[in-house]
Amino acid sequence: MKPLVYVLNGSNLNMLGKREPHLYGTTTLDQVKDSVCTLATELGLNSDFRQTNHEGVMVDWIQEAFESDAAVVINPAGFSFSSIPVLDALKLIRQPLIEVHITNIHQRDVLYRHSLVSQVARGVICGLGTDGYLLAMRAVASALATARG
Repeated sequence: MKPLVYVLNGSNLNMLGKREPHLYGTTTLDQVKDSVCTLATELGLNSDFRQTNHEGVMVDWIQEAFESDAAVVINPAGFSFSSIPVLDALKLIRQPLIEVHITNIHQRDVLYRHSLVSQVARGVICGLGTDGYLLAMRAVASALATARG
């Protein structure tokens, strides 16, 4: 059976391609999803790609990933900087957990520089645009292959 990777996207990412294109580019979340799902198949992974604007829904999905023993690629967006419930849920994840940010959060306003999620992520990819998702999927595949020996 192929390993499962939840690709979870937080608040306002449904507006990707429309919202602040000077920061986030013009690629839509549907285009990101298509690229991620194609790469997942190439890497021998099953992917479950989701987006929500609701913190409780995100927590439910993370718990679902835990129950499925899935890896997680997460762009927590606004949940990165203030959501203790998302952080606590992510502490459950046993498989590789990679955090993605489209922009380089360390170059942004102070409000956007410190992600709580980074405390529990195996790795953080930021500032590489939507290509960060593809790099995260490759990192998950590599980590899972190393763990299998």
